[in-house]
Amino acid sequence: MGDVVGATTFIEDIRAAFPTAEIHLNTLKPWDRLFEGDPRFSSVFAIDVRGSRGRLAAAMQWMRAVLAGHYDLIFDLQSTDRSRIMLGLLRPLSPQLKAIVGHNPGYPYTHAPERPPEPYPGWHSDLALRAAGVPRVTQHGRLHVSQASRDRVAGLMAQHGLVAGAYVLLLPGSQKAGWLKRWGVERYAALARMLREAGVGRVAIIGGPDEVEDCAAIAGQGGEGVVNLNGLTSIPEIVPLAEAAACIVGNDTGAAHVASCAGRPLLVICGATDPRRVRPIGPHVQAVQWTGPCINCYRKTCNYQPELACMEAVKVESVADWVLGCCGFRQGDRAVATDVRMF
Repeated sequence: MGDVVGATTFIEDIRAAFPTAEIHLNTLKPWDRLFEGDPRFSSVFAIDVRGSRGRLAAAMQWMRAVLAGHYDLIFDLQSTDRSRIMLGLLRPLSPQLKAIVGHNPGYPYTHAPERPPEPYPGWHSDLALRAAGVPRVTQHGRLHVSQASRDRVAGLMAQHGLVAGAYVLLLPGSQKAGWLKRWGVERYAALARMLREAGVGRVAIIGGPDEVEDCAAIAGQGGEGVVNLNGLTSIPEIVPLAEAAACIVGNDTGAAHVASCAGRPLLVICGATDPRRVRPIGPHVQAVQWTGPCINCYRKTCNYQPELACMEAVKVESVADWVLGCCGFRQGDRAVATDVRMF
């Protein structure tokens, strides 16, 4: 989900560069739901070309769908080997196709940058759009949120005493397979208590089905003023909830990418994953990570179990100081331990 949300940064600029064009979006399920009712697109279609079964049939279905669109211009914001091969087969069959913009120089792309040396978020797509002459203006992801969803979030905020600018939003989960990405119930609960003691009005917690137990435990241990909204919001509704927050703290999770669309200060706590690759796009986003010997290991199990040294090294006090500085509750120096760095 993070890559899809990040791509909306560039989609916004493509829309602005071609204000009268009919634009279709090709994505994957279930992320096509993120674009329901999105006025930027005349059509959104999703064909799973990655599945292990029926891959050739899916590829043929994709080819037929794209050929039927009679597109003049294609932006390949993914630029994987798969998309490059499929577009290479498509190009000679589409005489009306004037240009294909991608990340990699050479066929089938007509506009592409030289490959950048560092894997910073969105770097490739940023340079690809510049190579195609599309002005780069948008600095972070932009998801369309319906008025009905905004009204629903406003109702939730009123129900739970969440005043705009007076609460901190926590995103403590991750999918089950990525449990090493979790900073942990105890640390999030301690952070919530520390923020409340420092004068933060409320602390709100959101998460999905994989985080029900963690969210409940954090709310229980966090004490009065900690609001558990797990399961009460859809994915797009994270955006208005984040827009009203003083700031946001979360793990390396898809929800953090969605929350980044709000443009509010966001701190992402990284463990086994490289912040340069996984940090959501935007100048308002920072990431913190331990600099130990196993940095960026991307493992599914930890050699330091049960300590999880990379997460243990990110201290609650340092994160609280960052939050309080962002919220204006005190002029924190946002200090971190010497073996932890900010991005």
